[in-house]
Amino acid sequence: MASLYKEKRFYNFREIICNGAEKFADNTAYVVKKSEGEYINVKYADLKKYYYSYCTYLIEKGMLGQKIAVMGANSFQWALSYLCAATVGVVVPIDKELQPEAVNAFLKSADCKMVCTDSARIEKLKGIADENIQYVDFADVLDIASTHKADEATVNAIEIGKDEIRIIIFTSGTTGNSKGVCLSQYNICSNIYSTVQMVKVNDFDSTLSILPLHHTYECTLDFVLFLTRGAQVCYCDGLTKVQKNMVEYSPSILVVVPALLKVLNKRIKAKIAADCPKKYKEYFETESLASALSKVPFIIRKVICSKVKKSLGGKLRVFIVGAAELDTQLVEDFGALGIRTLQGYGLTECAPLLAGNNDFHLNKASTG
Repeated sequence: MASLYKEKRFYNFREIICNGAEKFADNTAYVVKKSEGEYINVKYADLKKYYYSYCTYLIEKGMLGQKIAVMGANSFQWALSYLCAATVGVVVPIDKELQPEAVNAFLKSADCKMVCTDSARIEKLKGIADENIQYVDFADVLDIASTHKADEATVNAIEIGKDEIRIIIFTSGTTGNSKGVCLSQYNICSNIYSTVQMVKVNDFDSTLSILPLHHTYECTLDFVLFLTRGAQVCYCDGLTKVQKNMVEYSPSILVVVPALLKVLNKRIKAKIAADCPKKYKEYFETESLASALSKVPFIIRKVICSKVKKSLGGKLRVFIVGAAELDTQLVEDFGALGIRTLQGYGLTECAPLLAGNNDFHLNKASTG
């Protein structure tokens, strides 16, 4: 096996934030969509300021050492709340699809003192949750982070132990009721360190965050990992908007599940079959994409691949895939388009990646 990539190791989220501001100050960390066609680019230098201001706000609200729930659609507000909650206290990511009664059960189980979420969910929880719980509306997060006075010394004085619980994730596992999986920031950072030694992510890379952030898969291997690289994170507007958002943001790496690749593959084949010369149409209607591409002349294959990659944003080079079995044909099909597909296996308790295909070894029939 070739030598691993030599990458910097981090021990907690605060180190990641400060390193980003120092090494990648002018790089865009997040693209925040305000409205159609209007965006805010959050630079790594900005992110550090926002982080310290929001942490200071949470401390002033009495949240030092307390459990703080974060719930809602994937967004910069979610990500910043997660980082700050895990620094000041213990972050408890909760599935936004749960009914208020189920959410309240988790809040009680974890003894949460604050919930960071959107206004609609706040209104639903206020009627049933403990009346002493405090709330932060996602609509106010940018304002708090950009205007609240930061106390860096106080935030830096917070000790974040390697084995200290800083994240509690409720997962159903295989039996019985949901259980709270306890993780440290070092667990997450170690998982990222192992991954980036084998899968190259550069500071010019970008990702489109699609999968739910309350799962460790998306949270660790997309959101936090990209922060360690000085790369860019954009947010999907919903599962029906994936391809539209890919053209909009031009991601180079996507963290996905097999079902999404299956849908993309089907759409790509149908589009090629509709647009290609009639004499080759049958190949794309009856055979796999890789097989069909191998049967058309080189120049036509090159044109097809170019058009397909353009429809996916133009820069896509890697799919990171997990959470279910991956059909090996999908690996071959996307490989024929020049897109590498790396499947892995993980579980929440491992923060989450346990084994995975990588830049040095790819077995399309293996999860790692």
